[in-house]
Amino acid sequence: MLGAYGWAFVKPVRKLCYNLTITFVSVVVTFVVGGIEVLGLLAEHFRLSGAFWNTAHRLNENFSAHGYFIIALFVLSLILLIAVYRWRRYDELEVRAEVSI
Repeated sequence: MLGAYGWAFVKPVRKLCYNLTITFVSVVVTFVVGGIEVLGLLAEHFRLSGAFWNTAHRLNENFSAHGYFIIALFVLSLILLIAVYRWRRYDELEVRAEVSI
């Protein structure tokens, strides 16, 4: 993350893209983790059973393994951010904006 922030700190457009990406991924992770927790609590409290509820219960029991998935999600999102940033040529967009001012 420090390397990604170092990349983003160089230019304001990069910093904006980085902050938006990290915020979006954080919100997604929060909703997924919260949703798994709520489903697990509902299944436990109301003693719900079935394939869906058993899966929710199993996911709720293995939160330590979810950390690896979350780290991989952040890394993949940053790789995708850099690829899109270069593909869309946002550096050139910023240079043109600076020249025209």
